[in-house]
Amino acid sequence: MLFRAISAAALVSVCLSGCAGKPNLNGASLKTSFAATMPAQGPVHGPVLANDPVALSPVAWMHPSNPKELAGRDIIVSSFADISLANKEVVLSFDDGPVPGKTESILATLDEFGVKATFLMVGEMARSHPDIAKKVVAEGHSIGSHTYRHANLRSLSFDQALSEISRGAKAVADATETEAAFFRFPYLADTGRLRHTLDSRGMIIMDVQIDSKDYFKDTQAVVASRTMEALRHRGSGIILMHDIHRRTASMLPALLTQLKAEGYKVVHLRYKKPAAKPMLVAGI
Repeated sequence: MLFRAISAAALVSVCLSGCAGKPNLNGASLKTSFAATMPAQGPVHGPVLANDPVALSPVAWMHPSNPKELAGRDIIVSSFADISLANKEVVLSFDDGPVPGKTESILATLDEFGVKATFLMVGEMARSHPDIAKKVVAEGHSIGSHTYRHANLRSLSFDQALSEISRGAKAVADATETEAAFFRFPYLADTGRLRHTLDSRGMIIMDVQIDSKDYFKDTQAVVASRTMEALRHRGSGIILMHDIHRRTASMLPALLTQLKAEGYKVVHLRYKKPAAKPMLVAGI
């Protein structure tokens, strides 16, 4: 039985490693398109000047001084509208875990810098690794769900999609023994009807403004540099990463060091249950 559970978890992990990219989303909502696309030619404001910051400065690869100065304010969230970021504010978010070794490494880095993130867990992964899922909560991070099997919900019927979402939220809640209030659509493949239904049931849909594209097989320096360029282009936003990739765990200290060097602050989203909206309950 244990071997079967481990094999299932391994299979899910392999599938997730190849499914983080976005499929064809014709008709998807504007909020789930990658709004912070990279500028086509050079920096936004013209040619490179002598004093322009490079994509990732040498300081990023040094041990930072006072790393905990990166922590910003907490935002109490009862609906998506509450996630309002000022310039130079970012939210760190990680999809698809938890995964042994990689999630714990990311947690250690976040602790070193004194910042909190939001982990959108796949239900099957949380059920396979409940100890890691509980550790995420114990260290003060926010959690949410990412369906049960990382399904492309736009390829399912409305009822099938709701069942997949419900089952995922329940699995994460059971594993962590806490409410999985936040939710992100796999592949960012939403529909207006699903968004409206989840919002009406009290789930906080996490969209994306800065896509690290850490699911591409690039070096850690390329991932960190790409993320910083997109962030400079937009100024603030929710950063999408995945705690299933070794390259993400490896590049995170450099990314956070660069964020601190350029004056960014990491905001912590903290869920507060709305008075009149019940959470989505799984009908399994």
